[in-house]
Amino acid sequence: MALAPLTPVYPLDAAAPRPPRVLSIAGSDPSGGAGIQADLKSIAANGGYGMAAITALTAQNTKGVRSVHVPPVGFLREQLEAISDDITVDAVKIGMLGDAEVIGEVRRWLGEVRPAVVVLDPVMIATSGDRLLERSAEEALRGLLPLADLITPNLPELAMLLGEDEARDWVSALAQGKRLAASTGSTVLVKGGHLAGEECPDALVNTTGLLSQDVVEVPGPRVATSNSHGTGCSLSSAMATAKARLGSWEEALREVKPWLQEALARSADLEVGQGNGPVHHFHAQEQLRPGGFAAQLRPGGFAAQLWDAAELELAEIHALEFIGGLQSGALSKEHFGYYLAQDALYLNGYSRVLARAGALAPSEDEQLFWAKGSQQCLEVESELHRNWLGGRMATESGPVTKAYVDHLIAASASGSYGVLVAAILPCYWLYAEVGQRLHHEFVAAGEPAGHPYADWLRTYADEAFAEATRKAIDVVDGAARAASAAERAAMHEAFVQSCRYETAFFDAPRLHA
Repeated sequence: MALAPLTPVYPLDAAAPRPPRVLSIAGSDPSGGAGIQADLKSIAANGGYGMAAITALTAQNTKGVRSVHVPPVGFLREQLEAISDDITVDAVKIGMLGDAEVIGEVRRWLGEVRPAVVVLDPVMIATSGDRLLERSAEEALRGLLPLADLITPNLPELAMLLGEDEARDWVSALAQGKRLAASTGSTVLVKGGHLAGEECPDALVNTTGLLSQDVVEVPGPRVATSNSHGTGCSLSSAMATAKARLGSWEEALREVKPWLQEALARSADLEVGQGNGPVHHFHAQEQLRPGGFAAQLRPGGFAAQLWDAAELELAEIHALEFIGGLQSGALSKEHFGYYLAQDALYLNGYSRVLARAGALAPSEDEQLFWAKGSQQCLEVESELHRNWLGGRMATESGPVTKAYVDHLIAASASGSYGVLVAAILPCYWLYAEVGQRLHHEFVAAGEPAGHPYADWLRTYADEAFAEATRKAIDVVDGAARAASAAERAAMHEAFVQSCRYETAFFDAPRLHA
């Protein structure tokens, strides 16, 4: 199918709202993987402006904590007051506090300033097993919990806060989360990272009606890596930032969880330390190589698995008579006209499918992305009729067009966002790959004068569509990370079937004749 020429199908808002100002109150990690250092990276990566008040200095690296120094509490007071006297704080993330005196000072400051968003990560034990909170301060920390809007303990910390044994399964973990939420009046983020198994769910738990339901669970696969240093710090500061920006804990978790999964999956790229390394906070900011969409794929990721199927289909497409004729200019006007007419009919159905994807999308960003794509399908359809088909309206879908649209509509009716966007993706990805190769070869040949399809081939240079394709690939990768194993299998099947229809669509003019 054809979508070019296009303007960007995702928002590029030059007048974006200012980033939320997020203050981290936590300890310092000189190795950069946890504490204040991880918080500031996480806040920046999730669209916030980070600030820091340091509660403790640690001597640590990826192998463990060597020592902890807690500065005089009066200096912490000066840090906090210097910030709040000058800057409006939109959200606060609280991490390592160290002792009861520090906890008391933070409690006093919160009572005076009353930030709109407070996330408390009850740092008691490091990933390495080192204790980061004095035993005598545990009761003081429990007294701080009701001042938090969100509490983000790992399972050992959750058990310690309740005075119970650590949960060994997800059902028990949720039950403990409910008990902590009920006793504090705060929302609790129950994390599955310490459990065994291939799945790693997270859940927001609240018993006071602050959520759409008592438990909002966000599934996701477990990332196989030993680089989890600072994961809890990074998650809690990202949640504070996303909540301040999006206004909803549910939206925040659905955005932050895929980001953190990718940060874990890409952690080995950093090659930091000999022990439990840090996560890759800025994976999304890495520059992508222009064109060549496979260049952006994360090794071992879901989209990389899809590429294996896409490559096979692309080889079939490039060998088609239609593609060869379009490149050389030998393609008959009848075949090209049939292709365009069917494309116009296809885009009409495709726009409805994109609108359905927007309705199912878990975040505003993705809702806008698919909604813009839906609108521009109709604009391109109109452009085809006006400039390429001379106003002639095709009235009957060919068998391939009908089968392809029926397949997409069935995916949209499945109720699975992941399956639907996987079915949608080949129309972006394969078309963009084919278009880039056609345009490259056309330019390499010197843009031959008198080429009957020169104007059409030039549309394949549209960088906006290339960027939209990259975005669509990322969306599908993110949806897969949030999906169950069964749903990911269904996504793969839907993608492969759409790839086959893309090939058949390019070949349909020959069969029609």
